[in-house]
Amino acid sequence: MYFVIDVIAPVFVIVLIGYLAVKLKAFPSGGISALIAFTNNFAAPMLLFRAMLTLDFATALDPKIIAPFYVAGLAGFVLGIVLARSIFKYSPGEAVSVGFSGWFTNTVLLGIPIVQRAYGVEALPIIFLIIGFHAPSLMTIGMMTMELSRRDGRPLGVAVFDALKRIATNPLLIGIACGVVLNLSGLSLPKILDDATIMLVAAVLPTALFGLGAALTQYSIKKAVLPAAAMSAIKTVMQPLLAWIILVPILGVPHEISRVVVLLAAMPSGINAYIFATYYNRALDVATSTVLLSTLVSVFSISFWLWFLS
Repeated sequence: MYFVIDVIAPVFVIVLIGYLAVKLKAFPSGGISALIAFTNNFAAPMLLFRAMLTLDFATALDPKIIAPFYVAGLAGFVLGIVLARSIFKYSPGEAVSVGFSGWFTNTVLLGIPIVQRAYGVEALPIIFLIIGFHAPSLMTIGMMTMELSRRDGRPLGVAVFDALKRIATNPLLIGIACGVVLNLSGLSLPKILDDATIMLVAAVLPTALFGLGAALTQYSIKKAVLPAAAMSAIKTVMQPLLAWIILVPILGVPHEISRVVVLLAAMPSGINAYIFATYYNRALDVATSTVLLSTLVSVFSISFWLWFLS
């Protein structure tokens, strides 16, 4: 548990710095939207671009490893939307954002160091199989669901056309598409552009976490506690449990592989849940609360899964 706390603590430190910076007027509250725009339109798209650029498509498609992780996550996404609509009475677009906050996994910031510490470097290839598709596939599905959900009574054909148009001009998905095209073309970036994109990628985590903390000054966390608690339970309890059921009793995947996938599924909600909410300006209070609450809860849930999987 102490190792888990050591890994999680820096996340909260950066979030706290962002929060205090705005509260103490060391960072202008008017700059929050600009910081979020930089993250959404430049840094995060570059992260997705690099993920697709370096992905080995020939070896990254193992259904028995990938499918259980994503099926469990998609089930959580659907359940989150249903709960947001039926229990918490959110609008369709807000419900998608709520469901997304309980779906997107913190695979990089927490997943890689915790799983590697638990199961060694031999677990890394399994992690990278999953991570390679994680952000691009979840962002694409989430955005398509959002665009179709908020059609505001328009005819389905019109809504689909508008959704496709917005998707085609979405910086996050443009980054994914460019990475895939360049990867499959066999070409490589000139060194100057390669170094520049790497530098932009390095800005994603600090700016997103700082922005999350700054955004906490603008939203009431109290109103979002119940939906955030529900999404946190879906993320840290339901998803790993469902992944384990699919992997072990149903597919019979070997223990040394299944434990890596299950532990990765048990990670808390990732910062991209907040990025997704800010991009559409839907349910930001739930997204910020879920990222923070699920990360706190994960200290105990990850410890449980480490014990269970042992």
